[in-house]
Amino acid sequence: MSFYLVTGGAGFIGSHLVEELLRRGQRVRAVDNLSTGKRANLDSAIEAASLSQSGNGPAVEFVQGDLADLEVAHAAVAGVDYVLHQAAQPSVPRSVDDPIGANRANVQATVNVLVAARDAKVRRLVFAGSSSVYGDQPELPKHEEMSTRPQSPYALQKLIGEQYLRLFTELYGLETVTTRYFNVFGPRQDPSSPYSGVISLFIKAVSEGRAPTVHGNGEQTRDFTFVANVVDGVLRAVEAPGVAGDVINVATGARISLKELLGTITRILGSSVEPIYGPTRAGDVRDSQAAIGKAERLLGYRPTVPFEEGLRRTIAWAQQGAHAQR
Repeated sequence: MSFYLVTGGAGFIGSHLVEELLRRGQRVRAVDNLSTGKRANLDSAIEAASLSQSGNGPAVEFVQGDLADLEVAHAAVAGVDYVLHQAAQPSVPRSVDDPIGANRANVQATVNVLVAARDAKVRRLVFAGSSSVYGDQPELPKHEEMSTRPQSPYALQKLIGEQYLRLFTELYGLETVTTRYFNVFGPRQDPSSPYSGVISLFIKAVSEGRAPTVHGNGEQTRDFTFVANVVDGVLRAVEAPGVAGDVINVATGARISLKELLGTITRILGSSVEPIYGPTRAGDVRDSQAAIGKAERLLGYRPTVPFEEGLRRTIAWAQQGAHAQR
């Protein structure tokens, strides 16, 4: 049994990582400042793991704190074997509105976690990177050898995080891996925030009979990746040999337009609602699609949950939540 730290552990992706690690019988510490994460995201995972452990202590240790505080970072990392650094302020529009606050969350906190991991001599740190670092380059699919061209403070901050990881591997011998995410979606993605992923926002609007807002003409494309595929890729990156200091795309290798996405959602929900088209948002890219050959080769990764199946699971989760609130 290994001991894992999941930063941002009460968030969307972080809570799914915690859940899967507990299912595998691992020890987990989750740290989150709850600025966007929710303590309730961990409840079902903790309950299931507690039952399986038959009273052998808490299933997961939860720490509420801000990793931009170095003391919090050191306390969070103390004693763990692996760090899955998911904590971030994950919004392009918010980073455009508040680049200083986003930098604190996305750069300062990452440096602190790296320093703490180095000092604690953890075995490996896996970082949640972002496809936004590629920018709006026309070449598709986006592969890891491409030049980077960030178009928003968020994208730049994620790129800086990657570079810090590589530096800590080369300078201090800390094993690090960056997994670049492409438009992750799934249960627990908060639809109440204007900064949420487009899928959660579309599902909420269509479910309520409202016209969803599409920024741009709807022809822009994304490599929408169900969260279970990302969890699998991250946990493969923890133990894969020969990848220290590397950057690896974790996605599906396909792309779907926002019009196609909305059409699939309305078909599943039996709705005929039509969207409202608005201006393109600052910092958004036109098209995004991952090359996943490197992940296949180095991690043995292949996406196991197809897009529509993941979308149906996400809609079912959203409907359960809406029913519970009535």
